[in-house]
Amino acid sequence: MSAHPAGPRHGDPLPAHGAPVRPERVSDVYDLDPRIWPAHLSRGGDGALVLAGVDVRDAVAEGLSPLFLLDENHVRQSAREYAGVYERAAHGTDVYYAGKAFLATTVARWLVEEGLRIDVCTMGELEIALRAGVAPDLILFHGNNKSLAEIDRALEVGVGRFVIDSMQELARVGMLAADREIVANVLVRVTVGVEAHTHEFIATAHEDQKFGLAMADGTALEAARRAHDLPSLNLLGLHSHIGSQIFDPAGFEVAARRLVALVQQLAELEEGAVPIPELNLGGGMGIAYTAGDTPLDLTDMAQAIAQTVTKACREAGISQPRLAVEPGRAIIGAAGITIYTVGTTKQVALDSGHRTYVSVDGGMSDNIRTALYDAEYTVTLANRVSDADLMLVRIVGKHCESGDIVVRDAWLPQDLSQGDLLAVAGTGAYCRSMASNYNQLPRPAVLSARQDQLRTILRRETLDDLLALDPGA
Repeated sequence: MSAHPAGPRHGDPLPAHGAPVRPERVSDVYDLDPRIWPAHLSRGGDGALVLAGVDVRDAVAEGLSPLFLLDENHVRQSAREYAGVYERAAHGTDVYYAGKAFLATTVARWLVEEGLRIDVCTMGELEIALRAGVAPDLILFHGNNKSLAEIDRALEVGVGRFVIDSMQELARVGMLAADREIVANVLVRVTVGVEAHTHEFIATAHEDQKFGLAMADGTALEAARRAHDLPSLNLLGLHSHIGSQIFDPAGFEVAARRLVALVQQLAELEEGAVPIPELNLGGGMGIAYTAGDTPLDLTDMAQAIAQTVTKACREAGISQPRLAVEPGRAIIGAAGITIYTVGTTKQVALDSGHRTYVSVDGGMSDNIRTALYDAEYTVTLANRVSDADLMLVRIVGKHCESGDIVVRDAWLPQDLSQGDLLAVAGTGAYCRSMASNYNQLPRPAVLSARQDQLRTILRRETLDDLLALDPGA
């Protein structure tokens, strides 16, 4: 059974995808679809990729291969657009960048400079944001199993909001806040019975997950009531997150209506109204990884969500809460590419013909998504163009796993050879942040390009870095 490209889901998975259609012209494989690739990526006179004035060959010479490259102005522009579009769609909307997509101090500074807030879910992400100089009140703390140490540290620095994920956590945050004689701002994460990925959404019962408090059995209502009653907590609102890589606003619309219904219930409690000044609808907005992906226009998505909330509140006769959203991949995903160097090429005989395997110098240690989710990617030759005929290839990594696949099927020139560079699009999110040291491979550097200049975001790990953890080395 194939996994869904956006991650696990509780409904039926999408059918396994087949090989992409052969391009009509050889030159088509060198085109750079602006929906998929970074905004400031082009080809130079000799066909090599150039990102914001930086030749990728020069970037590899500096950062080594494999290498993550970010288009700084693309990230900044995406952040500005999100802030502006949601402000226009629903006045006063807060836009939090989902740090799990990729977080480093430099990136955090870019995003805050462009008007975004940051959400984190671990002590590590929190410390990165703090060391970047992000004001604590702009930080929202997620997580289904926050430790006492994490909660206490967040209280110590004064994070703006905690997203409460369980009754136990509600008690922990309340207790630790009381010990510090402070009042912590909290949102209750609600499982609204909606799950959405890509074009599909399911709006039945999806409470069987580790996140949130169920709306269907009244747990979320009770959590909100308790949070309101605890003197060490300030209930600021309700939160939901319905999925990832979402192309259709329908799931958000259903979730928003259900959250508004809960707001109405809380306003009508016999023992007294529980006000809800904020609704956070989470993230999950999708991007195009391949030509077949059709994410909704940002403005259309924002307007659909805002209009749904406005209408539902009007019908319920309640004041509209302040909105918040949490894009991550949608901000940084398309701004990043990975550069690999081709090593071994191997042709394997099959009953139906043959398959050509192209091995690169990275793999599942820098991009686990293909192995986890059967994710699809777009790839192109990065150091040159060629008029050679095309061949269908499978791009694989160098790890000791048969599932170590980077791109399952792609058309590349038949003269592809050792030392060529390949660029994979859409790797700005969830690649470096999920990277590992499997087979003791150092994790790649992350460099950014802007106005002909390279900048190190994260340096490449070394073998000394790995061995520093081993007291017997």
